[in-house]
Amino acid sequence: MFIILVYDMGEKRVAKSLKICRKYLHWVQNSVFEGEISEANLVKLRVELKSIMDESYDSVIIYSFRTRRYSDIEILGVKKGGEENFF
Repeated sequence: MFIILVYDMGEKRVAKSLKICRKYLHWVQNSVFEGEISEANLVKLRVELKSIMDESYDSVIIYSFRTRRYSDIEILGVKKGGEENFF
């Protein structure tokens, strides 16, 4: 499956969140990641993020898609992140 993950974490947890997400996904820009991921790795990713989160303050949103086939992306302004993007 293909996912887009965005997070908003407290300052003290941002670096840990970045490190965890980069193990599984491609960095797109500040607090935004995307990529193909297996169900098993998605479960691991959720568990790792939950272990560092303050659920009363932090948030993680995961958009999941069965396929990228019918998707498109438009970038306005500066392209950030890695070379592997939505296509």
